[in-house]
Formats: sequence, C-alpha cells, structure tokens
Amino acid sequence: MGTVSAILWLTGFGVGVSTGLVVGYYLFIFFQTTHLKDPDIPSLVEQDTKSLQRLLRETPIWVKYPDFDRVDWLNKFLIYMWPYLDKAICKTAKKIADPIIAEQIPKYKVEFEALTLGSLPLTFQGIKVYVTDEKELIMEPALKWAGNPKVTVAVKAYGLKVTVQVVDLQVFASPRITFKPLVPSFPCFAKIYVSLMEKPYVDFGLKLLGADLMSIPGLYRFVQEEIKDQVANMYLWPKTLEVPILDPTKSMKQPVGILHVKVLKAVKLKKKDNLNPEWNQEFKMVVKDPQSHAIEFTVYDWEQVGKHDKMGMNVVSLKDLTPDESKELTLDLLKNMNPNDPINEKSRGQLVVELTYKPFKGEDMSKDFGESDEVEKAPKGTPSGGGVLVVIVHEAQDVEGKHHTNPFVRILFRGMKKKTKRVKKNRDPRWEEEFFFVLEEPPTNDRLHVEVLSSSSKICILHPTESLGYIDISLADVIHNKRINEKYDLIDSKNGRIQIELQWRTS
Repeated sequence: MGTVSAILWLTGFGVGVSTGLVVGYYLFIFFQTTHLKDPDIPSLVEQDTKSLQRLLRETPIWVKYPDFDRVDWLNKFLIYMWPYLDKAICKTAKKIADPIIAEQIPKYKVEFEALTLGSLPLTFQGIKVYVTDEKELIMEPALKWAGNPKVTVAVKAYGLKVTVQVVDLQVFASPRITFKPLVPSFPCFAKIYVSLMEKPYVDFGLKLLGADLMSIPGLYRFVQEEIKDQVANMYLWPKTLEVPILDPTKSMKQPVGILHVKVLKAVKLKKKDNLNPEWNQEFKMVVKDPQSHAIEFTVYDWEQVGKHDKMGMNVVSLKDLTPDESKELTLDLLKNMNPNDPINEKSRGQLVVELTYKPFKGEDMSKDFGESDEVEKAPKGTPSGGGVLVVIVHEAQDVEGKHHTNPFVRILFRGMKKKTKRVKKNRDPRWEEEFFFVLEEPPTNDRLHVEVLSSSSKICILHPTESLGYIDISLADVIHNKRINEKYDLIDSKNGRIQIELQWRTS
C-alpha cells in the first residue's frame, strides 16, 4: 500500500503541476492587453519642485546660475592628472611645512608619516569669468572636494609618540581668483589674488591614537565653526591672499629716464624760403629702453595750401648718448635711412640739435609699477609744478571703414603727434600702447584729440587713409582724479567705441 500511495502521489503531483502551467499560460495569453500605450513621462520643465528634488539630488551650479560655465573638460583633465598632482602637491606641501613646523615647535619632533590626497580628485561644479576694463582677469570657480586623503602626523617627545590622522575630508568653497596685472611676459600675469566670497564648508574626521575625536559631544560643531571663522578672517572678501608670480618692473618696461631734446637750427637748406632757420625749441620725452630706442628727426617745408614737402630726415640712437651729458649734433639730412641708396649722396642741408639723456636713479623707480588701481608718482627730474601725462590706448570696438579697415590711433596734443601700430583687417583692434608727455604745468584747460584712422594695405591713390571716428577728451578730470579709464563713443562713427586710460603723475 505504501508503494502504491507514493506512486499515485507523484503521478498526481506531476499531472497537477503540468495542467496548472498549461492553464496559466493560456489564461495569460487570453487576458493580455492588446492596446499598449507609451508611458507618460513629463519633461523637466513640467515637473514640480518636489519631483525635481527627487530626480536631481544635487543641482549643478551652471543650471541654477546661467552665468556659470560648465567645465567638464577640466574635470576630466583632473581625473587623469590627479595621481601626478597628488605626488607633486604633497611633495611641495611637505617641503614648505617642514621648516615652518621646525621653527614654530622646536621642542617636539613633528613629521608626516603619511601624506596623500587620495584617489578622488577635486571637481569644478562651474566657473564664472568677469570681463573688466582693467588689466586683470577675474574668475570665480565653484569647488567641491569629497576626498579620501590620508594625512598622518606623528609627534614625538620624551620618548613618547602620538599620531594624529585626518580622514574623510570634504571641502566646498567659492573663491574669487584675480590675475593682475596682465603683462606681456609668460605666464602673462604678475600676481594672483585669492579671496573667498562666502565661508567655506569643511568637514573631516580626526583620529588621535586611533580614537575618533569628532565623536566627543560638542567638539565636532565647535571645530567646524572655528575653522570657518579662522579661514574667513584671513581670506573672506575683501581680504585676499597675494601670490607673487613675476616682478612687474621686469615683465613690463617702465620709464627709465627722460630725453631732453633741443632743436637749435637748420643750415644750408636747398631751394627754400629760409635756408638757415633757427628754432631753439625744447622737448622732453620719456625713455623706456635706451639700448633699442632711437629718435627720428624729419624736416618739412610748410605750405599754406597743399601737402608739406619733406626736405630730409635723420635718426639718432639713444645708446650713443652718454647719460647726464649734453651733446650737440649736426645731422646731415637724408632722403631715407638706407645707407646704400645713392640718392642720399645729394646734399639736402643739415640739422643742429642738442640731446641730453637723464636716466632715473634707483630710488626714483616706482615700487608698485603695474598695479592697475593706483597711479605711480612721476620720477625725479619731472618739471617742478608739472608732471607726466600718460595716455594708454587699450582697444576699439565696431570700427569700420568704407574702403578698408586697418585701424590705428593718432593722438594730437599741443602740437605733438603720436600714433599706434596698425592692425590689419580688424573691426575690434587691441593695441595696449602707452604714450608719455612730460609737461611743465598741469594741462587743466587742454583737450586731447584721439582719432581712429585706417590706412590702405595696398598702394591706393583715391582713398589711402580714412577716418573711422574721433574724440576730444577734456583733461581737467584726469588732473583732478589722477586716473581715468573709460570707453568713449567715437564721433562720426556709427557704433564705434574706444577705450582710453589717462593718468596724471606728479612727483
């Protein structure tokens, strides 16, 4: 009976399971929905606040603030370079910290048993760049670092050893990084200024002899707040950390002396009304590089109507002058400065000038040269009661000529003429050129004429030069304020603008 019952039970179980599977399959097929619809998934714009918070646990800063840019490429770069940056940063930090610790704590031996930034790199959540009219670049990155560093410091004294370990470090900060002044020498900025726009978030674990100190009631919050307050007291804006990179006095050529020029007379001029004119006029010019600079003299025959006739020219190199000694020169007037041109053999007359180069002394040089927010003093040798008018031509925007657009700037002041280099085929040229005028008295009632011109890059008879706009700047404001840096709308230009910086330096 027992055997028969077992056989019947197994048979019934097999038949029941098979029947159930077959019946269940046909019921599934019979009752399966034949009209399927795609799920309704609303877009992010249609989501409510709570749904968005569930979907986006951490909203990127470039989403919340459109003026922040994504820098995914920089984060990828950091991921690849992090192992190398880890070793370099730790090595530098240890090299800087060891002598400081030895000097501040001479009684105890303090050393790093382990120092590594871990495998998780710093990330940039976004970055904002400010554009200003000064010689500076301002960036505000949003930094986050939830790292796994291993920092173990051992303190040894009286035969005892105590180890302190920092673990699970998290830092969230929004610094403002300013590169200024911008200079024409690599890396193109002289200093870095770092400041915090808000108190940073700092969280970490601290172990002493293996025990977690942060588990002590009240200590965790106290340490966090103390770190925030100390860092804020040192670096919260407007306080800054200044990191010098280059010496601005070396990266930017500053004035090193004044050239006194006295045009005395001309003699033996050919076929002109006055063959031996006398002028006895004096000029003062600022010198930046006496080894490479030269002064060019050109004599014209002035005509009331028509173009002035060029009578001759000559050039004197400043390196041929002895400092602080007056030198009278009699220059032969030439057609051009090509020594092999036979046309220069023709006699055109002579020009008599007196030159004196007076270099500045070491104590006269500006200490803070290159700072864009301060006006340096004029060096000694500047006329008493006068000063140096500095004109800095930065850039122009939306300048366009009818026949060509190769802009340059011409400056007219008290009969003196200066001009920048020409920028070919550019509606938004940038020059960054400085000009100096040494004056006997403040130009309170004077105006500075600045004109943007375009000259043809080819031989052009009909339109060799055309005006792209001009401005006349009253100098009374710069005498009062010492410095002006503004953008001006160009007259006789549709949309043209020019940025001019003016400084009045007195001794």
